[in-house]
Amino acid sequence: MPDHRRADARRNYARILAVAEEEVAAHGAAASLEQIARVAGVGSATVRRHLPTRRALLEAVSQKRVEALCVRAAELESGSDSRRALLDWLSDVVSYAASARGLAAALAYDGDGAGSAHENACSTALEEAAEPLLRRAARDGAVAADVTATDLITLIVGIVLATEHCPDPAVRAARLFGLAASGLSPQR
Repeated sequence: MPDHRRADARRNYARILAVAEEEVAAHGAAASLEQIARVAGVGSATVRRHLPTRRALLEAVSQKRVEALCVRAAELESGSDSRRALLDWLSDVVSYAASARGLAAALAYDGDGAGSAHENACSTALEEAAEPLLRRAARDGAVAADVTATDLITLIVGIVLATEHCPDPAVRAARLFGLAASGLSPQR
């Protein structure tokens, strides 16, 4: 859909988003909207107009990464080993989330009210991307039938949030995901 905002509004948003990405990379979910405004050279009202909530900030910064993960899931759908395809994709999500400060928080951020989990665009997109991989793996008997995409994203968020302050969070998160993945298979 074409962007109907004025050219200066589009430029401001691009500048705000670039600064927001740097701030989230440096400070994670605790990035300051006021600092983003200062560095971007705009007023805090301008930042809040584009990014009215912390969730909006985290989702905007994470959007490209989430889109790339969704594309990756679609690429893996045609693989011959459904369990391997699912685990490869989940491993990619863990890797992205562990290396991109703020992504796990964007996936976990529950906002201000009841039912807000359904409004989390990042989690929703990843859960929708996971569904075909998960259904196929469950149909093949490679994953327990009662495992849901929400379960998997929640597991990844927990792992990444628990390891984000480790000396090498990506390595620790990958190890913990490997341990969790070995328990995804149904009991035989």
